[in-house]
Amino acid sequence: MNPLQLIADRWQPSARFVQRAAFACVVMAVIIVVTGGAVRLTQSGLGCPTWPTCTEDSLTPTPEMGINGVIEFTNRMLTYVLCAVVGVAIIAARARAPRRRSLTKLGWAQFWIVAGNGIIGGITVLTGLNPYIVAAHFLSATTLLTVAVIMWLRSREGDDEPRDLVARPVRQLTWVLVVATALLIVAGTVVTGSGQHAGDAKKDVHRIPLDWREVTQLHVDFVYIVIGLTVALWFALRALKAPEAPRRRVVELFVVIMLQGAIGYVQYFNDSPALVVGFHMLGSCLMWIAVLRVFLSLRERGEAAVLPSPSGEHSGEHEALQPASRAASASSR
Repeated sequence: MNPLQLIADRWQPSARFVQRAAFACVVMAVIIVVTGGAVRLTQSGLGCPTWPTCTEDSLTPTPEMGINGVIEFTNRMLTYVLCAVVGVAIIAARARAPRRRSLTKLGWAQFWIVAGNGIIGGITVLTGLNPYIVAAHFLSATTLLTVAVIMWLRSREGDDEPRDLVARPVRQLTWVLVVATALLIVAGTVVTGSGQHAGDAKKDVHRIPLDWREVTQLHVDFVYIVIGLTVALWFALRALKAPEAPRRRVVELFVVIMLQGAIGYVQYFNDSPALVVGFHMLGSCLMWIAVLRVFLSLRERGEAAVLPSPSGEHSGEHEALQPASRAASASSR
């Protein structure tokens, strides 16, 4: 017997529960990115010098390893919390009626990304914080965030064929915005790999052989490109009298970019203090979420279907959830 089917036979989560479970995955994906940055910024990247155990003789950090070992080990343990949250989202999506295979697949995709990124994290430690592996570790975490956001937004809408709310050239402009933002994030990993925060102060950690100030300038150039595309998209949506929701999403993105840019300048002109760099990593996550929300707001897929309970029980709950589902769907368009 399929254990997920057994759960589905005995438990029927509400649409709101599925949405909250999916949103919890988004929150945990952001936390993993930020805490991973904290490991690096506190020079704890090799706090546990081996993997999968903390030392060759101990699964957990020893007192001699100090606070760096605790920080690195805590970040490893958060992976299990993330797996638990993703597991709840998978079970909820699978148990929800009518069954939505798209949500279940997105949940499983997150699980396998977490598993793969755990292995990449182990390779990062075993290679002594190789900057290219570290960059891959961060980009894998960003991929996890991408899938989590898509699952969250998809949980708030139906499974109809996507219907564009804007003309094709505007959709293409949005694609360019997504690609430019992705390149901006990749350039940021190169800045990190060539910059001052190597991740461990006790060893001579290999760095990407580039001038980090020149790479930072390239990173800034991409910022200006993303800003220009965001402004152009807003004017295009306004000229075409697009629905209010997409225009609001673009304004939200613009605000996030401005705040992220301000943090970046503070970071650059103050010799990259660790705390500010940490906020910059958080801003990177929020900016990417905002971009994905803009992209997905330019089409609609109808309302999520709701099946009444065969016994008539909880019918009031279903009726109460329908207006909420409609409101959520409208806000995501």
